[in-house]
Amino acid sequence: MHTNLSTELLRTFIAIADGGSFSLAAEQVNRTQSAVSMQIKRLEELVDKPLFKRDSRKMRLTPEGLTLLGYARRVMKLNDEAVSMLKRPELSGWVSIGLPDDYVTRFLPEILAGFSRNYPCVQVAVSCEPSHQLVKRLQRGDLDLAITTSPTADVANTLLLQLDPMVWVTSEQHFQHEETPLPLALFSAQCYSRSWATSALEKANIDYRIAYTSASTMGLKAAVNAGLAVASVSQSVIPSGLRELTVEEGFPILPSAAFLLHRNPEAEHCVVDSLTEHICKAFGVKSEQLLQQSSPTLISI
Repeated sequence: MHTNLSTELLRTFIAIADGGSFSLAAEQVNRTQSAVSMQIKRLEELVDKPLFKRDSRKMRLTPEGLTLLGYARRVMKLNDEAVSMLKRPELSGWVSIGLPDDYVTRFLPEILAGFSRNYPCVQVAVSCEPSHQLVKRLQRGDLDLAITTSPTADVANTLLLQLDPMVWVTSEQHFQHEETPLPLALFSAQCYSRSWATSALEKANIDYRIAYTSASTMGLKAAVNAGLAVASVSQSVIPSGLRELTVEEGFPILPSAAFLLHRNPEAEHCVVDSLTEHICKAFGVKSEQLLQQSSPTLISI
């Protein structure tokens, strides 16, 4: 005969294990203390093992209780995921999002995978462009959402996802960082990261020359990987084959860039709401903080 462990009993068991007492667990599961005691007694009868022992007026798990706790958490997690999945609203339609090319491979796969599992009928259109072009597209109404980088977090109609330190990188296979003058791979002249890099080198009295320019972060990284130059990039997106250069190696500290989420104020749709929530959850921020009263502000990258 199969022994079935009720999720109701397991939820109470977890509450006692986490709170350390029947009384606290009773409040959490909204039952009387005597009802909680009866539930644990029933659970112990089902597994035919003692699950708790009283130690200095606090409930402690037995070795068998510790074993069951791990399984109980997994069972409840699957239970809650199944209920959430079946009760979720059925969404369909399109949502468009843009972000710079280097952030696509670093952040987007996990976000889109989770979003697709919850809303398989929604189609996502992704655009990879520099930040200032993405903001212009938002202003034209071509995009619903955009993730951009900015020299400041104080940008209208955005939510700060994280601050990302800018760092110097060189090839693991070459020694261009030891050359004088220092060869640089940089963005265009209006880019804030370019001015950050050159200003930091000038303050540190380090001679440099601009050896390579590109509108794409991937282009800069290709130049660095080939041993043509060093570059300044966001710390979170350093690819394999490159390594960060340190202060001990003579490279000055650079500021941090703001990683921002923009939302088109005209994109009032539950599909956009859902993708916004997934992005915010991935970065550990609250989507309610994203203001929608004003139009996007132009920034440069």
